Amino acid sequence: MSGALRGLRVIEMGQLLAGPFCGQLLGDMGADVIKVEPPGAGDPMRDWGQGSEKVQWEVIARNKRSVSANLRVPEGQALVRRLIATADVVIENFKPGTMEKWGLGPDRLLAEQPALIIARMSGYGQTGPYSDRAGFGGIGEAMGGWRYIVGEPDRPPSRMGVSIGDTLTATYGCMGILAALHHRTATGEGQVIDAALYESVLQVMEGLVPEYDRMGLIRERSGSILTGIAPSNVYTCKDGEYMIGANKDSLWKRLATAMGRPELGDDPRYATHLARGENQLELDALINAWTRTLTVDEVDALMIAHSIPAGRVYRAPEMIADPHFQAREAIIEVETERYGPLKMQGAFPKFSATPGGVRRPAPSQVGQHNAEIYGELLGIGGDELAAMAAAGVV
Repeated sequence: MSGALRGLRVIEMGQLLAGPFCGQLLGDMGADVIKVEPPGAGDPMRDWGQGSEKVQWEVIARNKRSVSANLRVPEGQALVRRLIATADVVIENFKPGTMEKWGLGPDRLLAEQPALIIARMSGYGQTGPYSDRAGFGGIGEAMGGWRYIVGEPDRPPSRMGVSIGDTLTATYGCMGILAALHHRTATGEGQVIDAALYESVLQVMEGLVPEYDRMGLIRERSGSILTGIAPSNVYTCKDGEYMIGANKDSLWKRLATAMGRPELGDDPRYATHLARGENQLELDALINAWTRTLTVDEVDALMIAHSIPAGRVYRAPEMIADPHFQAREAIIEVETERYGPLKMQGAFPKFSATPGGVRRPAPSQVGQHNAEIYGELLGIGGDELAAMAAAGVV
């Protein structure tokens, strides 16, 4: 279980979600990720998550080693520059200008190390009139168009139950790093990847902008449906909820047959994509009236028998119990330092020749690997490291 990125060294700087999630993705694929944390409390992600035990850290910090360094003092900055000199990639998600203030800006780093790849994640990007503003994932979701279209039409915008703006930015940052590695293989040149939160969200907004540009159409909140795409919704059964996606002419005909009403497949109100979109609410009510007469198991069996895309609406308990999740190791169990065996999502995507995975649990202590990394990579001995710790450098 070495991973496709075995041999790649990544210095992860920054905190909370975007930078660390990018580091998690690279680490899952085999990279050696060294996380730089401020001495003391470390990354605030250590205390994030719901419930009394903050286990979210165990996912986002897996496959990483932790060193501490005080980037607000010259000695800490110099120490991290030496560490970066041993690396292939730097990830940072500080407010633009912060790395430059610390003497760790791309101009200086690339002058010293031309093959270095630097991924920068921020609210608005490194350039433009808003670049110096503070930005969190939720702000990027709002500016990028996501928040306005999520929720019920008669209520204020909603949000997803996860930090999608941050994780999208991290994913695009990771994709940029992999593309930059390909370029470096061909040319030997490093470069800077500039990933903005709002632009990462904008990338997944489908036709939102061209629809307005061409037709003056402004997408509005539409609740559980995607306007004009029908039938595709969650429907109520006797004992729960069930998702059906039959928004294609042939699929709709099969669904009508499964419902015992094959004549609806050719009904002019529903026979075509445009007709179903125009009669979307009426169609959903018709399907919902049918699913209410059956259990989830009964509807599921009919959907499978008629080859209709559909599925149960899962929470964590259903995911853990599902045999398909188990067969593909979508959820794995990791022996963590703080909590013992802990179930979490597995490494993704799947690789046929160089599978990724969890090689080490999240570091339980800030600077847990100081002696190992500063000693092996930089030749700093125990006495020198102890003096740095006493001076507040690490």
